[in-house]
Amino acid sequence: MITLAVDTSEARGSVALLLGGAREGEGAGESVGVEVHHAPVDYSEWLLPAAERVLAGASVQMEELDLLAVATGPGSFTGVRVGLTTVKAWAEVYGKPVVGVSRLEAMARSLPLTAETGFVAVCYDAQRSQLFAALYRNVAGSLTLVESEQVIPAETFLNWANDRAGAQSVAWVSLDPGLITALPTWQKRVACGDTMQRCAAQLAVSIGRLAEERARTGLFTDPLELDANYVRRSDAEIFWKGR
Repeated sequence: MITLAVDTSEARGSVALLLGGAREGEGAGESVGVEVHHAPVDYSEWLLPAAERVLAGASVQMEELDLLAVATGPGSFTGVRVGLTTVKAWAEVYGKPVVGVSRLEAMARSLPLTAETGFVAVCYDAQRSQLFAALYRNVAGSLTLVESEQVIPAETFLNWANDRAGAQSVAWVSLDPGLITALPTWQKRVACGDTMQRCAAQLAVSIGRLAEERARTGLFTDPLELDANYVRRSDAEIFWKGR
């Protein structure tokens, strides 16, 4: 299977091409090309050329793709919208199936689990002194979302995770680990066996692998129903309601 994966959730986005995987008996697709977005180039200018470069590097045409994968957020309104709109257009023009993936879930699923891992906490900077965050419970290697994805202050999220995990260990993965590890409460979690891992910026690879796993069981996303999970309201909505 040939998968093109797109992540435009925030400034640290990426595009990845994966080969193999998603068929019965196959392992996860291996990345054969990745391009990471570097600010301040707008996604509206960067995404199409980046995808073309990744495909050209592997001598693959859009018509040869088997699957399109895209991050549905959470993230910036403009960034997520550009990614979803572009993938919808590709799906319509080339007739390709799509799988939409939560960026937070892709981060959580990229972390190797052990029998001692009770929970997995994922987060990254949402600006305005907040995090995009989620907590997953590990049950026999299967992750279940504890509550809905959140936009939340770092200290509040750490305390919230502490209340739910108790003495069980939490494996943390973040694009911005210092926002958690600099907090005084973090040492309490370290005493419980918590670990923190910095997440690689090229999340399109993890998004593509999770999409392939879902494609294997027929869990595709209708392109017409492909929607963003922004978690919080846009500045325009906040301003309008404030009036």
